Amino acid sequence: MSDTPVTPQELAEVISEFEQYRDRLVNDTMTAAKKAKLSKKMAMSKLEPQLTVIDSKLEQLRIQQANLSATN
Repeated sequence: MSDTPVTPQELAEVISEFEQYRDRLVNDTMTAAKKAKLSKKMAMSKLEPQLTVIDSKLEQLRIQQANLSATN
């Protein structure tokens, strides 16, 4: 881990990549569920714990970005 401060722009890039990962995870899971003939509800129930963690991390990153932007 680096001691170099993170810039708001770098955080924006990480947030964007994490959002894209989340979307890809949902889309890929739904595609696989459809092929396996699983219901959307069942697939989402299996995916929900992971999405909760991802959403929590995204919120932390957004707060960190807002704090950095406010101090600059």
